[in-house]
Amino acid sequence: MFSVVIKNGKGETLDTIECPVDVCAIGKARSNLVQLRGWRVAPQHAEIHRTSEGLFLERVSQKASVEVNGNSVDHYGPLHTSDQIYIAGYYLQVGEMARRAGNDPREALARLSSAATLRDEDDDEDHLKTVIGVPRHAVLEESEVLSKTLLELRHKDKFKWRNRVHEELLAAMDLRRTDISSMSEEDLRKHVKGLIKEIINGLGGKLPSDVDPERLAKEVLDEAVGLGPLEDLLADETVTEIMVNKYDDIYIERAGRLTKSEVTFSSDDAVMSAIERIVSPLGRRIDESSPMVDARLKDGSRVNAIIPPLALRGPCVTIRKFSKKKLTADDLIGFGAISQPMIDFLKIAVAQRRNIVISGGTGSGKTTLLNMLSSFIPPDERIVTVEDAAELKLDQPHLVSLEARPPNLEGKGAVTIRDLVKNCLRMRPDRIVVGECRGGEALDMLQAMNTGHDGSLTTAHANTPRDLVSRLEVMVMMSGMDLPIQAIREQVASAVDLVVQQTRFPDGSRRVVNISEVTGVEGGTVQMQDIFVFNQTGFNDKGRVVGEFKATGRVPEFYEELRSRGVKVDMSIFGR
Repeated sequence: MFSVVIKNGKGETLDTIECPVDVCAIGKARSNLVQLRGWRVAPQHAEIHRTSEGLFLERVSQKASVEVNGNSVDHYGPLHTSDQIYIAGYYLQVGEMARRAGNDPREALARLSSAATLRDEDDDEDHLKTVIGVPRHAVLEESEVLSKTLLELRHKDKFKWRNRVHEELLAAMDLRRTDISSMSEEDLRKHVKGLIKEIINGLGGKLPSDVDPERLAKEVLDEAVGLGPLEDLLADETVTEIMVNKYDDIYIERAGRLTKSEVTFSSDDAVMSAIERIVSPLGRRIDESSPMVDARLKDGSRVNAIIPPLALRGPCVTIRKFSKKKLTADDLIGFGAISQPMIDFLKIAVAQRRNIVISGGTGSGKTTLLNMLSSFIPPDERIVTVEDAAELKLDQPHLVSLEARPPNLEGKGAVTIRDLVKNCLRMRPDRIVVGECRGGEALDMLQAMNTGHDGSLTTAHANTPRDLVSRLEVMVMMSGMDLPIQAIREQVASAVDLVVQQTRFPDGSRRVVNISEVTGVEGGTVQMQDIFVFNQTGFNDKGRVVGEFKATGRVPEFYEELRSRGVKVDMSIFGR
């Protein structure tokens, strides 16, 4: 172990860094053990290497300047405690740290680990103190602190070569005046890949033996033109959600379970670069004046990002991945999310132009179910979809997709969901599909359902079908229209035919737990009846939810109407 004392130009000591590993990186990047501030300090400025011959200094950045005792150097060593290292206004002194004589827990820990002949009774506190010279609890406490320090340093050292190659890549692209805007994504990746290969080959024997050049090239390429370490997680089809809490704290959801991922970004700046690559092509922005953004990836995956000063630990990103394969009714039945009689009923309801609201909590699968129900719309009908961030994947040929727009830098030019719902009424739609109602657009949606646009579909957040009705009332009030509550309830009862309730269970599974029909208003209360329900009966030996889908025995009122019109319907699906 050696120490690095940092002083300013006045000779005042600013900090003392202990380095327990053989390589100590110096620069302004967060990945360095010795982090210096200032515009003249390079991200990776210099390194101090500990060898059997002593401590040696090496200049890393080609554009940086390093002086020892007033002389500019590229390499210098062995260093002595009297040597003064000058880097961009800072003076550094290094030297081997003196051990505490006879009472160093690190030394005791080493002696304990190498003492293979210690007997079982050596666990006794007094005996340990006799054998190794210090109490056992002191050894354990010190070893725990040292282990944490080593883990942190290994994490920082892990990104040293990635950051160095990335820095040289940016310099090479700048020197060659590379016009990125004129390149396609495929050409850009090919060009950058070639530059990275040249840079790594130029490093020659400097790369440590434990650094895989091919893996290093991929990591730099992903961080330069992709989403960095998230690329591997996005390619993993078993991962359904990615949560970046901090650059080195990433969680994933797999099979409904949250686990911490081993992949990490190199710094907060790398996370910010990834966010910029997501939002820029969509015409959206994220900065201190607008620190939150909703966006989407090319495959339709939903992205939310929030940055400092709102996010205290650093930029946060949440990506809800969509399956590359569009889920069908058979897939949902196979997952146990819904039963065949429920699918048959919903297929008839969509085809016969019933207005349906899908209700559920966050991450319960509302959008997936909306996609599936939309596939039952006949192909000869004109569909207009309205979304905050386009996520729906409809296969019908006559489709118009509209997406809301946030305000510009001046706070102007915003186009809300409500504006789009109003506009789509003038576009001669047969069906209106709104990704999610969360505000005043609920009033316009209800009016559309009540004025000839039957068969419309939307989603909303609520825990039960009854809660959904209350939520719709609140959202209508958010429109700014001073309507009496009775009028709002009559609008809801007249417009909404069915509520499909989706729930996410503690084991991560998602199921349709209610299909309820809105039957009208009586005594000032919206009346509803359950057509299908899911009854949970317990858990299996793996902790998964067990239950069954049941018909309540009630027949929807509109089924009687369909039968009277001569439409063939299967009444057996409503049998208990």
